[in-house]
Amino acid sequence: MKNKPIAVSDRIFVRLDLPEKGNIITLHTPQTRTIGTVESIGPLVRSVQVGDRVLFHVFDELPTYDENVVVIRERSLLGRFETAC
Repeated sequence: MKNKPIAVSDRIFVRLDLPEKGNIITLHTPQTRTIGTVESIGPLVRSVQVGDRVLFHVFDELPTYDENVVVIRERSLLGRFETAC
């Protein structure tokens, strides 16, 4: 199913990255996932595109029907990862 923000123009649907297994930090502490891939964006979002990998503020996410997809505001973005060429 495709997500498409309509009424909330500054929102971004992000599919969260799977937690890393074997990392000593994740073995001993619950870690909130704050990195993911943009699945869809509202019409006023200009800072990212669909397919970008982003880092966002953890306290501004809204859950969706899928536990691996959250909705965030554009202003909650902290950074965008660039791929090495």
